[in-house]
Amino acid sequence: MKSMAKLLTGGLMGLILCAPGYARVTRIVIDETAPFSAAAGSTTAGMAYERVAGRAFGELDPKVPGNAIIQDIELARDADGKVRYVASFVIYKPVDMGQASGMMWHDVPNRGRAFPMAPQEMAFGDVMLSSAWQGDNAGSTVVRPTAAVAGLQFLQLPVARGPGNAAVTGEVFARIVNRSGLGSQPLMVQTNPVPYKPVSLDTAQARLVSRAGENQRGEVLDEVAIAPADWAWARCDATHPFPGTPDATQICLRNGFDANRLYQVVFTAADPYVLGIGFAAWRDLGAFFKKSVADDGGTPSPIAKAMTHSIGRGISQSGNFLRGWLHLGFNQAEDGTRVHDGMWPIIAGRRIALNFRWAQPDGVLELYQAGSEGPQWWLSAPDRVRGLPAGGILDRCTATKTCPKIMEHFGSAEVWALKLTPEWVGTDAKADLPLPANVRRYYIASSSHGGGAGGFDTSLPGVGLPSAGAACPGNNFGVGVLPPNPVPHTQTVNALRVHFRDWVMKGTLPPASRYPTLKGHTLAAADKAGIGFPSLPGLRATVPEPDFIMPVLDYDWGPQFNPQDGSGIVSNAPPGIKQVLKMLAPKVDGDGNELGGVPVPLLDAPLGSYLGWNITAGGAMPFHKDQICNYVGGMIAFSRTREERLAKHDPRPSLQERYRSHEGYVSAVRVATKRAMKAGFLLPEDAAALIQAADASAVLR
Repeated sequence: MKSMAKLLTGGLMGLILCAPGYARVTRIVIDETAPFSAAAGSTTAGMAYERVAGRAFGELDPKVPGNAIIQDIELARDADGKVRYVASFVIYKPVDMGQASGMMWHDVPNRGRAFPMAPQEMAFGDVMLSSAWQGDNAGSTVVRPTAAVAGLQFLQLPVARGPGNAAVTGEVFARIVNRSGLGSQPLMVQTNPVPYKPVSLDTAQARLVSRAGENQRGEVLDEVAIAPADWAWARCDATHPFPGTPDATQICLRNGFDANRLYQVVFTAADPYVLGIGFAAWRDLGAFFKKSVADDGGTPSPIAKAMTHSIGRGISQSGNFLRGWLHLGFNQAEDGTRVHDGMWPIIAGRRIALNFRWAQPDGVLELYQAGSEGPQWWLSAPDRVRGLPAGGILDRCTATKTCPKIMEHFGSAEVWALKLTPEWVGTDAKADLPLPANVRRYYIASSSHGGGAGGFDTSLPGVGLPSAGAACPGNNFGVGVLPPNPVPHTQTVNALRVHFRDWVMKGTLPPASRYPTLKGHTLAAADKAGIGFPSLPGLRATVPEPDFIMPVLDYDWGPQFNPQDGSGIVSNAPPGIKQVLKMLAPKVDGDGNELGGVPVPLLDAPLGSYLGWNITAGGAMPFHKDQICNYVGGMIAFSRTREERLAKHDPRPSLQERYRSHEGYVSAVRVATKRAMKAGFLLPEDAAALIQAADASAVLR
């Protein structure tokens, strides 16, 4: 009987080891294993780490409810009815998995970029997995023999094909801005090529216009049609002038480009990527590496049996991916269980524009870019302004009991340029929307997208503060009038990371949410009068004007588009604008620094006015002149002395009036660090480093 029991036990274990994983990752290939070291000066508690890179081969059953929601998945099937993909991945792990903590961070690459693991996580003994989701970024459809560790992570996925393998076609638009000269210009979305090409190079089958201007309300100035004979799908330059050499990715103009005008082309494209597969691929790799021992062929997972908890994490575009991923129900694995225990969308308050035909998820919210449709808030709430049914991001995971614990944090740039506040107050902006118990929200006031350089000399003119304006993110957007905002996110994020791990792994509650609210009188109409913004030197007297903020525009994408889920088929290129939603912003103090956020030492002991916005300069890129500089922040430093500020007509007290001396400023930083630590938003080791940096700084030297 003992022999029989041993035989049965051994056979059962063999079946478990060889059984398919929970998710439909059928095969993994490890392409590279290499040592990995933490950043200089950091500690990893003596643990050696390595980086493992590879590819995962997955298959999806379109009939499974969790997959059926993917737009056009039925048009991407192989002969056996399955839909297949290949996703690259990178894992950072202890060499000795016996030292692993059990926590897996599953990162969403940002435009294909997988960021290295944080030293703090390595000190904990955590594992980090980063796996591909974006099927339209550069090189995604190229069959690569190995994973690109230092380059873009890639997802190979099918295109939609009609009956009899017929091409699927539709209208697509693209834009060229701030370009001049006779040379041809490529069609770009953010920093990647527009992923769709025209089916014909006959310009009579496309529409090209130029515009003298656009404003934040979507109003167009002086649109002029360009005759088909005056442009070509071609590559041209001084050596090969118009009409140039045929090229479906470039436009050549007979009379060249004028930097004062924007150019917009609408054309018929074919073979749309089934981009929603990226949601399922990221889900499946997360479930496989968390739960599975080996793939279908017996290749072992490099982190098998070591993961007990996991948190999905994404920054900016990748955080928007997470919100869309959860909204469509992808935190439920194919076996019905929950994939991730926690979810951390970072500086991301919208849903990714991914699961519809002709999507361009690389966009950064310039005019006519999707992503703000449907509910952006967590709990179900009505959308009376847009006339949509009540809904919330958590609806599907609530129904399946697969909702994770959620932490989100933002800076000011997300309010001013990335359309954040409807998540807080809905589309009518009349009342604060409630947060569920499984969500914590933190606001890092007066900070740029992702935070600035930190330190203290970075706020001092002539010492560390750049004299040049910050570059505006986006597709050739321009340069800001003001230098970059240095308010950091780093130390706050270090503290939040510890809180989130403890919440997920131990059930220890993190600090209460802290962000501007209508109830707390720290949120108001997004203009100078509403937020109480002072008149500051270097700014025009009316900034920020009512039309300065980038608002949510209610687009008409066509009758086959589902705005509630952000799915379906886009048929209006570009879309019409039905209305402009009211936008709110945090109120400010007498310096222009925002109220209602978590404590940050540089804000509690300020050296200037820190802005989550900037103003676009003119110069060589004049099209957006005087408008908001997309999502980059700016800074206006305090004067050193009372005499200097009076000469500038600056209402803000000078550094000497505030702190008297260098020692006085260091003392103010000490007080600020104690406040942040007491509230739970600063770790003791980071507080000590900030005090040391303040003491070594040039402030009032």
